[in-house]
Amino acid sequence: MVKKILCVLYVLVLISMGAATIVEKYHGTSFALDNVYGSWWFCLLWALLAAFAIFYFLRRKVKSYYVVALHLSFVIILLGAFITHVSSVRGMIHLRVGEPANVYYINTSDGLKEDKLPFIMKLEAFDIHYHNGTKSVADYSSRFTITDGDKTKEGSVSMNNIFTYRSMRFYQASYDEDGRGSVLSINSDPFGIPVTYTGYALLFLSLIWMLVTPKGTFRKMLASPVLKKGALCVVALFCLGEVTAAPVLPKETADKFGELYILYNGRICPMQTFAIDFTKKIYGADEYNGYTAEQVMTGWMFWGDEWSNEPMIKVKNGEMKERLRLSDYCSLSTFFNRDRGGYIIGPYVQEYYNGNQDKFHKQVGEVDNKIKLIMELRQGALLCMFPFTKDGSTSWYSPSEKLPAEIDAEHALFIQKVIALIGEISQQGDYATVNSIIDKLKQYQVKNAGNTLPSETQVTAERINNRIPFATLLFMTNLTLGFIALFYTIWQLTKKRRLKVFDYGMPVLMVLSFVALSIALALRWIISKNIPMSNGYETMLLVAWLIQLIALLMQRRVRIMLVFGFLLSGFFLLVSHIDQMDPAIGQMMPVLNSPLLSIHVSIIMMSYALLSLTFICGVMALFMPRVGTELQVLSRIFLYPALTTMGLGIFIGAIWANVSWGTYWSWDAKETWALITFMIYAVVVHTQSLPAFRKPTSYHIYMTIAFLSILMTYFGVNYFLGGMHSYA
Repeated sequence: MVKKILCVLYVLVLISMGAATIVEKYHGTSFALDNVYGSWWFCLLWALLAAFAIFYFLRRKVKSYYVVALHLSFVIILLGAFITHVSSVRGMIHLRVGEPANVYYINTSDGLKEDKLPFIMKLEAFDIHYHNGTKSVADYSSRFTITDGDKTKEGSVSMNNIFTYRSMRFYQASYDEDGRGSVLSINSDPFGIPVTYTGYALLFLSLIWMLVTPKGTFRKMLASPVLKKGALCVVALFCLGEVTAAPVLPKETADKFGELYILYNGRICPMQTFAIDFTKKIYGADEYNGYTAEQVMTGWMFWGDEWSNEPMIKVKNGEMKERLRLSDYCSLSTFFNRDRGGYIIGPYVQEYYNGNQDKFHKQVGEVDNKIKLIMELRQGALLCMFPFTKDGSTSWYSPSEKLPAEIDAEHALFIQKVIALIGEISQQGDYATVNSIIDKLKQYQVKNAGNTLPSETQVTAERINNRIPFATLLFMTNLTLGFIALFYTIWQLTKKRRLKVFDYGMPVLMVLSFVALSIALALRWIISKNIPMSNGYETMLLVAWLIQLIALLMQRRVRIMLVFGFLLSGFFLLVSHIDQMDPAIGQMMPVLNSPLLSIHVSIIMMSYALLSLTFICGVMALFMPRVGTELQVLSRIFLYPALTTMGLGIFIGAIWANVSWGTYWSWDAKETWALITFMIYAVVVHTQSLPAFRKPTSYHIYMTIAFLSILMTYFGVNYFLGGMHSYA
């Protein structure tokens, strides 16, 4: 009876958390916090779950030390969370330069509530720090003084750097638009945090203990005779007009133009990068009609009227395409028709920006954005190519914007006229002179850019990254090799024969694929100077890399790992190509500039990679039940380190959150679904209490369905519930 109640409570907690993330999407964060996460019934639900779990645990007289430590850590973490809930103080204080303040505001269900600090704060200065030569923010910082009776203390906060005084911690939250004011978060939790961190420490210890103890289930499975005999096999189901050439620069001249620098996407990069992104956004590929991206971009710049007739604006299938009877690729002139009222989608664009967000109008908005991009390029607004340095500070300007008065007339004339001059001479066909002017423009950039230009190593890395589509080549290669390896495995088991060319060739090909993907990630690291794990595209590449690493490490012992490695890495690389994944390299958000981010994301991605392998095992076992037992052993070998890495990743993320913005758990959708996923997968390791999961069929069905929580945590939260985390 106790076990049944415990199971019901466990399911209710999961359902409540999942439902709360949906409620938050439609009713807002404050509503979800007040009516679900902070409600009496939600706290009671967790308390009952903990109480029944403790009672059941004691009744079973568990004697394994690491199991006791693991479950005790969760009780301590819950206790710390409860102490935080009832005793912590959180608020916001608004400071203006030179004005003393001691009133802060607490957000309650009844609105803002005022309270007073036991000391006075005065903001001395607020600064926004930018990446060199750009308007991309690198950091925010506030400097202030605290007057506490006769004592005066100076303090400062910035992103990921907090200030503590009298058990109160201050964090940079936001600032006033005029730059004369700053908003700091206040968090006082002297009792809850030590208890919670004690639980985290015990959790870390027990999770590692679970993997290394010789008496543990994981070590016993590693010694399973099933793996020693290599008796694994696999089966899977599979569902498986001419254009007139527009004028362009010669390829050599266009390439030279692509070597210039531009301020794009918040950083200084080669013009080639902008050209490739421009062409992809308009046409869907990085070249058009045999022309390189640099030729396409300069074609639009210097021969805009002729290029207006080129059918290169990609229109996706949908209501807009059907209603307006558009082709797959339309010219710019298609959308400007005097007989049809000028800009033919203009009225629909206005409706879109007035709030009409149905599928038709969303597609209209997408096409309008492409047209705006072309127009802004032709007008020169996107060409922030001209640096000007004064007093050690560099800004980059476009030829169409109003230049500051400190730029002398000669420089201003050069900025405003040189692109037009290149266009005029290009139209005359004097490409030798064009090359000479481009060289002079490059010299101008180097002379006036201060220290904002990327290094030669970064430029070389970016040009390699631009020219070699690593992710595209590898997803096609890995999926193809995965299918070949799969069919070979089936043939080998059926015919009882082996081919040395496959047995030795496939591991070599996996190594080559792994090296290529490692190079791709290394190039992005060199270019951005950040570990490549700051957006959805990069994390997909990281998961694929981790899967290949696992496959290489295990393939000698478990030959089927090569099949898994090729298929799954190819799948994740394929996912990196969906529309929502942006491969563009940009500056990292200030809040993400923390070493804890690298640890948190890499460990979480490792857990996703391992759980993906359990999913493949489950699917294959369902279609080939004869080897369900063997695949269950392999799946459980992946499951234990997956739970360990996910547990470590979640709670390292909580520590990072506490250091960065003052709360270790915010109940945002991403962290809530990560907890849901952890709890769902933790169920199947309790085979003593839930003997149904000892049976291969029950186990594999559960693991296959459980993978939906991974999809929801990663894709559902990002693209349905609205973001990576609440700070994003």
